[in-house]
Amino acid sequence: MFKALVLENTDGFKASVTHLDESRLPQSEGSGDVTVSVAYSTLNYKDGLAITNKSPVVRTWPMVAGIDGAGTVIDSTHPDWLPGDVFVHNGWGVGETRWGCLAEKARLKGDWLVKLPTVFTPRQAMAIGTAGYTAMLCVLALEDQGVKPGSGEVLVTGATGGVGSVAIALLGRLGYTVVAATGKASEEAYLKSLGASSIMDRALLSNPGKPFQKERWAGVVDAVGSHTLANALAQTRYGGVVAACGLAQGMDLPTTVMPFILRGVTLVGVDSVMAPLAKRQRAWSRLARDLDANLLESMVDEVPLEGAIAKAQALMDGQVRGRVVVKITA
Repeated sequence: MFKALVLENTDGFKASVTHLDESRLPQSEGSGDVTVSVAYSTLNYKDGLAITNKSPVVRTWPMVAGIDGAGTVIDSTHPDWLPGDVFVHNGWGVGETRWGCLAEKARLKGDWLVKLPTVFTPRQAMAIGTAGYTAMLCVLALEDQGVKPGSGEVLVTGATGGVGSVAIALLGRLGYTVVAATGKASEEAYLKSLGASSIMDRALLSNPGKPFQKERWAGVVDAVGSHTLANALAQTRYGGVVAACGLAQGMDLPTTVMPFILRGVTLVGVDSVMAPLAKRQRAWSRLARDLDANLLESMVDEVPLEGAIAKAQALMDGQVRGRVVVKITA
């Protein structure tokens, strides 16, 4: 038996922490399956949506929640993984179509796993989680498109969230001038401690705006979407780059072609769920080099598995800043 956070939808939606028999784990598929002991998991925005049933994230019932996990391999038929290896897992539809990692045990495909850099513990890996790994992908997108620390101000939206917090910490350490957009003025000290040079009220971005506005941003990391992303695009400088990775405000994009054809703005879509292994390995390697462990710890709110359901609701209610780590094993 193993403990897991299970989502059911037979006679109405239900989320609960319960015990399951190991025989119920997904059955082996080919030669690539790995059975793992999960030491830590986390709550990302998508986990919050699934656990609170705010959005149709889950597509197979019942579902063990948790898109992320870190821990140790128990058994493997995959050539790259041996018992005792330490792994990190992000995405791949786990917690949506396949049982996830908010559980003491999981069965995952070896091709999905990344060997955890030795500088990180499993707890730190989950303090980073998909949110932090996505933030690194966004920073890499800016770099790959030529945005340098001296290029000008970089806007980070959703600044107190998981993606925003890690993005600020990374960009600040790399020498960028970071402006953090937030609706929580009380978090100014927190955001500046991470590396933000200044903060701005998210209301300046979240309402409908003109399709073409005064140039300001050399780069943008946006986890919000909708009018916020549209205004960020309208304010991006000539040749600037916007990395878009989320839809906290909405999935619409009420903009025009003007920023693209008159200022040469580049909009880069950043996907973390199905990113190929090489891209994941690059991101985790850079996180190991560029993320300050002390700043990471300042973002962390740790809860036991039994506290994950209430914390997921708090996340959806906008009452969580930074990263939530879920301790699975005692």
